[in-house]
Amino acid sequence: MLVAMPAITKPVDPDGLDPALRQLAPRIASRAETLDEDGAFPRDDFADLAAIGALAMPFEQQRPDVLLNTLRIVGHASLPLGRLLEGHVNAAVLISRYGTASQQAAALRHARAGEVFGVWNTEGQDGLRLVPAADGFVLEGRKTFASGAGFLMHPLVTARTDNGAAMMVLPRLDHRRRADLSQWRAHGMRASATGSFDFTGLAVRAQDIIGADGDYHRQPVFSAGAWRFLAVQLGGVERLVDEACRHLRETGRAADPHQVARIGQAATAAESARLWVERAADLADAQDDPQRTVAYVNLARGAVERCALDVLELVHRSIGLAAFLRSHAVERISRDLATYLRQPAPGRALSEGGSYVLGCDSAAGDLWR
Repeated sequence: MLVAMPAITKPVDPDGLDPALRQLAPRIASRAETLDEDGAFPRDDFADLAAIGALAMPFEQQRPDVLLNTLRIVGHASLPLGRLLEGHVNAAVLISRYGTASQQAAALRHARAGEVFGVWNTEGQDGLRLVPAADGFVLEGRKTFASGAGFLMHPLVTARTDNGAAMMVLPRLDHRRRADLSQWRAHGMRASATGSFDFTGLAVRAQDIIGADGDYHRQPVFSAGAWRFLAVQLGGVERLVDEACRHLRETGRAADPHQVARIGQAATAAESARLWVERAADLADAQDDPQRTVAYVNLARGAVERCALDVLELVHRSIGLAAFLRSHAVERISRDLATYLRQPAPGRALSEGGSYVLGCDSAAGDLWR
């Protein structure tokens, strides 16, 4: 069922979003446990986000500090919701950068009406194609690993033409049952409604095409935008540290010197991840040197992943067997984070970052200054 949310009519105050999100976060976190099932979608959470303007905000302005804080807070409360919101923000960035003025205005109207966007790129052998038709094009094929399949009203997708051009399309969905969530039986992120989506037969007009050939993969936006999913992951890492501290206090183990040391290590890793994400967001926003920006964000991917894996191990050691019981929040959050950390091509990202460093004459201390 396609999802529309309560509408807002005035521009969002970015400085007022933080307190509204912090007030909302406990409600989102409390729902996350009941949503931890295959095929679930956080409809009520999106309604709450729409009501405070969090869906419209990325279409109105894209201050990196506001986007980072929004994604981090939501990720802290619910990683599946954070993943879906990150896709919504990703669509806003692409439409704002490559869309026409009328396309941007329409997207903002939809977002203010509480309608959810996303970006779907992954596909199998029956990849999405733009086939010429009498009054434009028609889509043939499907997308896979599409988060929010069957619920998002505005998925931004990539499709190829007969001559090999790679285009971005914002199709107008019909009411046919096109989503298939049956194959998403993942370890975590169950409430992300991830599955395949069949677009075959949908008509595409010129105003539904965003940008030009190759814009989706154009650098530095394509790779540098990875900082946004890092921000969601950061929220999950910080949540694990908070849950571990809460557990140790409640069980009377907070004074144990071994536990104190583990929490110190976990807090160090979480803060290291935050520093990487903040710097990556700033560089991606400035884009003063595209190669340097992409290299830094690629290295940040590996750094945040390492911090997250360290925190997972430390938290599990601190809490013990209870961290693996389904009755404990850490069990679910650990599954969600471990699944979300599996992003595409981590080795390639690290190698590209390393190649940039090797190709620079600058000293290591000056590379990112």
